[in-house]
Parts: sequence; structure tokens; C-alpha cells
Amino acid sequence: MTPAGEAPSAHEAKRCCAAAYGSDWARLLLGDSYHPGGLALTERLGALLGLGPGMHVLDVAAGTGVSAIHLADRFGCQMTGIDLSEANVAAAQVATARAGVGGLTRFVAGDAERLPFPNDGFDAVICECAFCTFPDKQVAAAEFARVLRPGGRVGMSDLTREGPLPAELDGLLAWIACIADARPLAEYEAYLRHAGFRIDHAEPHHDALGAMVREVRAKLMGVELLVGLKKLDPPGIDLGQAGVIARAAAEAVQAGTLGYALLVGVQEGSGAAPPPAGRPRGSGSPD
Repeated sequence: MTPAGEAPSAHEAKRCCAAAYGSDWARLLLGDSYHPGGLALTERLGALLGLGPGMHVLDVAAGTGVSAIHLADRFGCQMTGIDLSEANVAAAQVATARAGVGGLTRFVAGDAERLPFPNDGFDAVICECAFCTFPDKQVAAAEFARVLRPGGRVGMSDLTREGPLPAELDGLLAWIACIADARPLAEYEAYLRHAGFRIDHAEPHHDALGAMVREVRAKLMGVELLVGLKKLDPPGIDLGQAGVIARAAAEAVQAGTLGYALLVGVQEGSGAAPPPAGRPRGSGSPD
């Protein structure tokens, strides 16, 4: 295992991310949806994609299924979620049974860079706060295009970076926090264009990231207090390093180096008219 303060290999980071996001600690620090803006931003993405009954949607890096279940319930679309962690897939299957949308959702284990699905099988692909962790982002973007039907749409939300990150944000914990390999929005757009997509819509949600970082820092302080009182013993968690990363992330958000954005693309040459996008929003928190 790579020490927490050292940069891991890309494939090691991907394995560690999948394991970490299936843990109780991730749920404690990040909440149920694991990404800035929560389910409100997930629903915004679904609206921009024009989701509705009869559509088949792939959620890449679906985690424990919270977003896929919400989209199925909100839009009536059929959802397939895929995640590298088998523990996450098992948790998603339990959650979908409890939510009563089992007829609309299914979850499988698999790799975003080698999607186990045939060509032209989905109407839309979503990927929330995970694309920046994929070792070969261009291959992942090409896989999105491959599994989409002609005219299919892709919707992503992810961390963005403008300029160099501080050294504190270059270790394994920063990779697990989806920070270390954040890219400029223009670079995400370039990956999608190279895979054959036309960029249809983009909007910033930096305030949502700032709010999440503040919440995580507050929760970390609470955990540290409980550890100090001998009331909690977090296994394998370097609270000191986690606090350093959270503080550096907050400073990067305030400086404008780290942000968060939503991006929608449609396959070039499809002739498909984009669905109504509603009122574009600026950098404020999601509705």
C-alpha cells in the first residue's frame, strides 16, 4: 500500500477509491450521495439529459446506488449502475429493494474503462464525481460513446482545477477524495469531443463544493474530538492527514483553484435536438 502522503499509481488509486467509497467512513463524512450538491445536483443533471420513462440510463461509478435510485424514482427511467467495488454493488442492490424501484434499477460490478455492455445499449450515460479518478480518461470517454445509442447523451459532474494544486493534495488520501487528478473543465470537454461528443451544456457549481468541504471539515473535527475522548477508534484512518487535506482543499476552493462543474454532451452527427435545459445556473448552490 502506498503511504498516505505519497502519490499512488493511477490503478492503485482507482482500487482504493472504490474500496473507500464503500466504507462507513465515507458515508459519515460525505453523506449518502458522496458528491457536491447531493441529489439536487443529480436531479439537475437528469433534467439536462432529458431523462424520462422508456429511457435506459447507465450510471458509471454508481457507488451504493443513491443517484441511480433517485433518478429512477424521479424520472421513471430504467437505470443500470456499475461500480468497481462489489461491496458497493451489494449495498446498492439492498437499497434498491428497500426503495421499491427494483423493476427500474439493476447494479453490476465492472470497470469504467472496460464496460461489460454491448454497443448502442443505452440512451444516456451519467458519471458523477468519478471521471477524474479514472487512470485512462480518454478510454473511459470512448467507452461512454460506445455503449450509447445514436443520439445518446452523456452527463458528467466533477471537480475542476485551474492551476497547480498545493503539495498537500497529491497523496493517496487526496486521490481518494477525488482531488489529486482533477482537471480543467476544458480538458474534460476535450476528452468528450475526442470520443465523438458535441458539448451541449456546461455550468459551474463551485459553491456546492465549498459547502461540502466545510461540512467534511466540521465532521472531521467531531471525529477527532471523539477519538480524543476515547469514544471512537477509527480503523486505518489518518485523521491528521485527512485534516491537512481538508484544510488545503478549502483554501484551494477559496482561491478558485478547485471548483465543481456539470457537463453534458451529445454524440456528433446524431441530428438529435437537445432537450430543454431550463434556466442555466451560475456558481450558486443547486436548487
